[in-house]
Amino acid sequence: MQPGKTVQTIGILSRRGRAQLSVVVPPLLKWLREHEIEPVLDEETAKALPGGLLGQPARAVADASQLLLVLGGDGTILAAARLAAPRRIPILPINMGRLGFLTSFTLDELYPALEEVLRGQPPISRRAMLQTELVRGGAVVETQCALNEAVVHKGSFARMIELELTIDEDFVCRYRADGLIVSSPTGSTAYSLSAGGPILHPAVGAYIVTPICPHMLSDRPLVVPDSSCIEVRLNGDTESVYLTIDGQRGLPMQPTDIARVRRAKEPLQLIQPPQKPYFEILRNKLKWGEA
Repeated sequence: MQPGKTVQTIGILSRRGRAQLSVVVPPLLKWLREHEIEPVLDEETAKALPGGLLGQPARAVADASQLLLVLGGDGTILAAARLAAPRRIPILPINMGRLGFLTSFTLDELYPALEEVLRGQPPISRRAMLQTELVRGGAVVETQCALNEAVVHKGSFARMIELELTIDEDFVCRYRADGLIVSSPTGSTAYSLSAGGPILHPAVGAYIVTPICPHMLSDRPLVVPDSSCIEVRLNGDTESVYLTIDGQRGLPMQPTDIARVRRAKEPLQLIQPPQKPYFEILRNKLKWGEA
C-alpha cells in the first residue's frame, strides 16, 4: 500500500459457517461507513448476515477493492492471496480460525488495525508467491499461483510414485516417494514442515523442495534460490497423481506431465501487527519452550 493513499473501498472475505460472522460483521460495516469507506462483501459473508444482503463472488470483490479484509483462518488467507497478489492489493488478516500463522491479528485488534490502515502506513510483509504450471506435451495446460506450496502427490493408490526433479534444467534426482513439496518461505511452516522440511524466515529468497515419505532415507529436503525454475516430471508408469495448490486446488496429472514452479511476478502484501515479530509468532504457534 502506498504511504498516504486513501482507502475508499474494502472488500470483506470470509469462510462460510463461521458462527462469529453474524456478531462481528454488522458493527464492522457500520464502522466502515462511518469512516466513509465502502464495504464490498463476498457471498459467504453476506449469507451469514440478517436482512438478505447480496454478496459478490470473491473475484468480483477483489476487483472492486483497494484492500481485502479477511475474516477466517489460514485456509481463507491462502484463497484470498491468489486473488490479492496479482491485483497488487494488500490483505488485512483477522484470525477466526485455529492455528493462524498468517492471520496474526486477533478480533480484539481489528479496529486498531483498521485505524492504522486509514493512517496510510500499515506494516506490510511482502511474501513471495509461487507460479505453478502444469505442462503436458510441451504445452502449458493450467497455471495457478500459490502462497504456501505446490505438491505433486499420489492419489488413491497406496504405492509410491516415481518423480524426476530438475532445477534450472539440471537433473537433480529421481524419487520414489509419496510425493514432492515445493514450498515458499511462508509455506515452510505448513505441509513442508510436517514432512521434515526446515523453517525459513519470510524474507529469505529461497524455496524448499521436500520429499514426502521417500523410499531412500538419504533423500532430504533441498533449499534452492527463489530465482530457480523447478520442474517435477511424472514417470510414465505412474497413475493416480495430482498437482495440488495450497491444499485447495487439485489438478490430475497424466504420465510424463511436468509441474513447473517458479517465483510469481507479484508478491502478496500481507499487513502484519508491528508488535508481533515473526519469531514471537513462531514461539506462540509452535509452543517453543513449553514443558
